[in-house]
Amino acid sequence: QVQLVESGGGLVQAGGSLRLSCAASGFTFSLTSMGWFRQAPGKEREFVATISSNGGTTYYADSVKGRFTISRDNAKNTVYLQMNSLKPEDTAVYYCAARAGAYSSRQSQYNYWGQGTQVTVSS
Repeated sequence: QVQLVESGGGLVQAGGSLRLSCAASGFTFSLTSMGWFRQAPGKEREFVATISSNGGTTYYADSVKGRFTISRDNAKNTVYLQMNSLKPEDTAVYYCAARAGAYSSRQSQYNYWGQGTQVTVSS
């Protein structure tokens, strides 16, 4: 049974930092590309960051480039999203997703999704 469980969300002031984690099980994590997406209130879910199966390649949305860092620990079956210099517009539910293929920014190409973790950035 595939499971993706996000954690690490919360309330933070603008300029602060959070690190999200996504623990994966039920599939071969080291062969799977991972992505982070987010959905703000009243908006569609959007791409944030993605990482290749071996962690060697990462790709970011322009809105988070230079502030967020995606990484993974294949020994722990976990992917992370380090979020620095947070802004109120980063407020959203953050989802991790898994894809049995090359890394991608396209939501439709992801096979499995977590339930999400709320991130709220106050001004």
